[in-house]
Amino acid sequence: MSRILVVEDDADVRFIVEHILLEAGYEVDAAGTMNGGAELLGRRRYDLVLADGKLPDGTGLDIADMAVGKGIKALIVTGYAFTLPPDANRHEILLKPLRPREIVDAVERALAAD
Repeated sequence: MSRILVVEDDADVRFIVEHILLEAGYEVDAAGTMNGGAELLGRRRYDLVLADGKLPDGTGLDIADMAVGKGIKALIVTGYAFTLPPDANRHEILLKPLRPREIVDAVERALAAD
């Protein structure tokens, strides 16, 4: 079973994404800040990180880069795609609002990619 780290500052969105992924059969940990996500990345092994583009103490890109540096795949979820830096496309970017199936499909794609 794959373990996913969700880093999302909006508690309602974090809860919904967590629930969607649990229902799809994944193990899920969640954090509301970049620092919280980084702490979890340092303590556990994940197969994928799903991070919000904008966090109160950094960006999802920072968390995604940390994950990739550890050999972990990463996805960015944001409602602010046009405010991300030009090199943000180094990670797959999903635009909010997302339907549950879109989240699961993106996770499955990312986990299947070599």
